[in-house]
Amino acid sequence: MRKLLDRSAIGCALSLLASAALAVQLEDTQEFAGYAFPAVFVGMMVVIGFFVYGMPPIDKRSTPLDRLFDVANDPIYSIAADALVTDCTRKMTDKKIGALIVMDGEQLIGIFTERDALGRVLAAGRDPCTTKVCEVMTSHPYCVTPEMTVGDAMAVVTNRRFRHLPVVANGKVRGVLSSGDLTHWMVKNHVGDVNELVAMAVRS
Repeated sequence: MRKLLDRSAIGCALSLLASAALAVQLEDTQEFAGYAFPAVFVGMMVVIGFFVYGMPPIDKRSTPLDRLFDVANDPIYSIAADALVTDCTRKMTDKKIGALIVMDGEQLIGIFTERDALGRVLAAGRDPCTTKVCEVMTSHPYCVTPEMTVGDAMAVVTNRRFRHLPVVANGKVRGVLSSGDLTHWMVKNHVGDVNELVAMAVRS
């Protein structure tokens, strides 16, 4: 009988010790979890921050030119080759634009700009009421494709000192971009440094 009581007492003691050990283990686990979860969270934030801020920014200069205008809605202002200079200047004034593309039917043959009006008409002593635009236009203007990037177009405008770029695809005019259009896009999208933007604005 005494042996049975001793065994019971030993069993109870072991049970109590096991419960106490389990309680300590759970307490340690909870305490560890209390420290571990914030550390894991901070680590995840560091990794996310690395990918967001550590990756190189997207170069918006690689944007194709056709993203800068709406082919369906943006108007293309043109004039016939036999139109008089006075007709061109009136249209340019009415539309508040600095250039007109000159068309022979469906074919682009030239561009008439404010520079042409000043340098080739007024400064040359020509009568704008009798001078045809085909006589004083810039023939065979430099054209670009819709796939050309903004960066390449900016280089053309800067290096060649052009103010207007006809955008042509498969022989058809898709639009006309001015240096002002490029400058506006650059400012809007925070592309280029201050000196570059100022230089573009002066030329536009």
